[in-house]
Amino acid sequence: MAPLPEALPVPTVDAHAHIEIVTNTAPDSPEVGEVLAQAKTVGVDRVVQVGYSAEQSQWCVDAAEHWSDTVLAAVALHPNEAPVVKDLAHDWAIIEKLAAHPRVRAIGETGLDYFRTPPELRHIQHESFKWHIDLAKRMKKALVIHDRDSHNDILSILLEVGAPEHTVFHCFSGDVEMAKKCIDRGYILSFAGTITFKNAPELREAVKLVPIEQLLVETDSPFLTPSPHRGLLNSPAQVATTVRAMAAERGDDLGELATALGDNAERVFGSFVS
Repeated sequence: MAPLPEALPVPTVDAHAHIEIVTNTAPDSPEVGEVLAQAKTVGVDRVVQVGYSAEQSQWCVDAAEHWSDTVLAAVALHPNEAPVVKDLAHDWAIIEKLAAHPRVRAIGETGLDYFRTPPELRHIQHESFKWHIDLAKRMKKALVIHDRDSHNDILSILLEVGAPEHTVFHCFSGDVEMAKKCIDRGYILSFAGTITFKNAPELREAVKLVPIEQLLVETDSPFLTPSPHRGLLNSPAQVATTVRAMAAERGDDLGELATALGDNAERVFGSFVS
């Protein structure tokens, strides 16, 4: 696991994590507790645990129940899951039941991913994405979008069916022009450790444009560990490194940015202690 970064001056929120992959343990295990405790030592005191399958979404709900002052859940079928599950309607029914849980505050991660799914199966991703959008609106919960190599179609579908009030682009990967479109439409852009990568100058330009009230920060742990520890296991604690990078690019005061990112997360997902 990557070494712990310097602590933030005020606490903030990791808006997107997969702790079950970090620990490979049960949601109430001491290992999960240790990951959360380490994050708190560096100022990351709340985490949104995000779903990508029916089974793993249940893990998210169980974690949010057990760590009830720290963890909220999101539930969904990942776009790469949708074309390969045996019975899509069956898994949707599980997700819809889980979505009613009071500690589930978002539907995600859903969206489109053209990196691994061939063109002949992408219509299933589109169908699943639209179903998740409708669920988020019916449940009055945030939508958390996974977008890989599919920017234009994501934006088109959101316009076609109408986006929920709180629509979050997880691990924003677009360029400046896409960022401008998202900003104009009121979407929330969540930045991950990729903003620190040498090959991501467009992300650093994009983050400068986003109004502070439309920003979130995340790890997507255990993936996308920020530099200088790229390649090591990521965990929610590494949000501290990414917030510092965001503040440096934007010229923001570190404490003010961390506070705003936490406030934004609570506005989008609700209180972590209720």
